[in-house]
Amino acid sequence: MSQILLHLKKLDWSLIFCSLFLVLIGLLSLYSSSRGDFLNLKKQIVFGLIGVFLMFLISFLDWRPLKESPYLILFFYLLCLLFLILVLFFAPEIRGTRSWFKIGPISFDPTEFTKLSLLLVLAKYFSMRHVEMYRITHILISGIYVLIPSILVFLQPDLGSVLVLVSIWIGVLIISGIKIRHFFLLLLLAILVFIIGWGTFLKEYQKERILSFLFPHLSDPLKGGWSQNQAKIAIGSGGVLGKGIKGGSQVQLGFLPEPHTDFIFAALAEEMGFVGVSILFLLLSILIWRIFKISLSAKSNFARIFSLGYAFLLVSQIFIHIGSNVGFLPIIGIPLPFVSYGGSNLILNFIGIGILQSIKSH
Repeated sequence: MSQILLHLKKLDWSLIFCSLFLVLIGLLSLYSSSRGDFLNLKKQIVFGLIGVFLMFLISFLDWRPLKESPYLILFFYLLCLLFLILVLFFAPEIRGTRSWFKIGPISFDPTEFTKLSLLLVLAKYFSMRHVEMYRITHILISGIYVLIPSILVFLQPDLGSVLVLVSIWIGVLIISGIKIRHFFLLLLLAILVFIIGWGTFLKEYQKERILSFLFPHLSDPLKGGWSQNQAKIAIGSGGVLGKGIKGGSQVQLGFLPEPHTDFIFAALAEEMGFVGVSILFLLLSILIWRIFKISLSAKSNFARIFSLGYAFLLVSQIFIHIGSNVGFLPIIGIPLPFVSYGGSNLILNFIGIGILQSIKSH
């Protein structure tokens, strides 16, 4: 019992409380947007409880055998790739995509766990190279680890998650000390891939979203620009204090699409206003700062790269989600960590927090 109490004292409780408060804000918004059907709210509560349990369980485990077991990390990575292949053939098609396995009322998204497996693989790969981390050979080899799941996720198609996977890679490269010329070379390559992809790979609805973002005055406001326009209206109408829970017209009347997932930030801004959004930003900032603190105190390259990479994973998702809501980015469809509805994403994030707690306490 004394060892359990000693372990609990070593945990970063600021990180835990921030994640829990973010989940509560998400549950409150989910309750507001449920409009009488509380099934998703109940499922999210269960997902949250499972996530918290796994977080504490993992925090008690020593993370160091993970660092010393490359075959375990590789097995997890290959298992995620297998699920990404299976989802293309056996997952039901929902709104033109095959991204989730459905088991009764429960959906499982293997892409979310692929993000964690990729981060572990990259942390292990670069932590073994030390002073050689910046070499172009390692950039190319690590890029293969990213390319394989990115292709499989793109085939679903899920362009937003592809961007997150690539963001994880770029973040780890920056942490590992990539040279400026190599960075710009990758940037030019990304532009070339986008140009080729525009004519060959991108779906029409994806092109429509990008065009409506770049040329809003030329796009049909009832088609490609509809969702983002409604999100802007919701954010702008929230004012300082918001319209109150169940008081937002865009949310309650159904004008704002996906207010529980892709546009939950806009839903929060409408009903909780500037004050609610400020609290949200404060919690997210503290969350990222505490992760940085853990990375600074880490005693190994693996722990440091994983911690900073996980912070970069969260930051990229936060940036893409809010950017899509306010019109700074085209609509991509990325959940807001700990806030948006989705069991796979929520459980993944709590597992990540659990690994960070293990790094801090051991």
